[in-house]
Amino acid sequence: MRRHGARKGSVRPAILLSWIGALLAALLVVTPTTAGDRALIDFLGYSADGDHFAFEEYGIQDGSGFAYSIIYIVQLSSDSWVKGTPYRVQAPEDKPDMPLAQVRAEARQRAQADLESLHIDNPAQILALIGDGAVEEDGTTLAFAEPACCGIATVSEATQTLRLENFPVAEAGFDCVALTGDKPLGYALALDKDGTVSELHRDGQKLPMSRGCPMGYRLFAVLQPFNQSAHRVAIVSTFPFGFEGPSRRFLAVPLGD
Repeated sequence: MRRHGARKGSVRPAILLSWIGALLAALLVVTPTTAGDRALIDFLGYSADGDHFAFEEYGIQDGSGFAYSIIYIVQLSSDSWVKGTPYRVQAPEDKPDMPLAQVRAEARQRAQADLESLHIDNPAQILALIGDGAVEEDGTTLAFAEPACCGIATVSEATQTLRLENFPVAEAGFDCVALTGDKPLGYALALDKDGTVSELHRDGQKLPMSRGCPMGYRLFAVLQPFNQSAHRVAIVSTFPFGFEGPSRRFLAVPLGD
């Protein structure tokens, strides 16, 4: 399956920003550093039929210090980006201090016609979340269940568990060994439901250029549409190499239910 919303008929891209060109120029001069930019995420919601899901990742770029926002609209049944998306906005070079709020508002304005035409106005319900301050969570497993309609902290069905694996792959779109000292990493995602394990995704030995040089992956959240028990999505954090170390971006993986 295409993962994280590849366009139909194209090589599947994952989330990255416009640092790719500069990264190519830096291949031979990069020195090890320890911190990159950590994108945040906003779940914009689902379409009424649950087949389309939209989210925004945003933050301040490492290196340039520019604010950025990217809005993705994914058709879950085909695991593909809606044509013409994602919408990417970054503070321009002549206005490097453009506030993040303004950049985000511009991205939302650009995406608004698609959000309206696809009727993406049903909120996303968070079934499980590993927050940035969660203690003793390594991001390799995430358990969730369908919430009960009523009561306090109860669920209405047996727990399911996502299991994430990181593993080295042979190739990526860059010379990742020169950049990071290590091979790029791919990921596999499986769902354990009542003791039956189904693999949802496994990277091949060559990653697309748009994935950059991933240095790791972590489970972040599981979502479903408000008042629906289908069209669930796993949100996976990916950590591509950036100017100042690994930066966080996000992948949306349909669970196929």
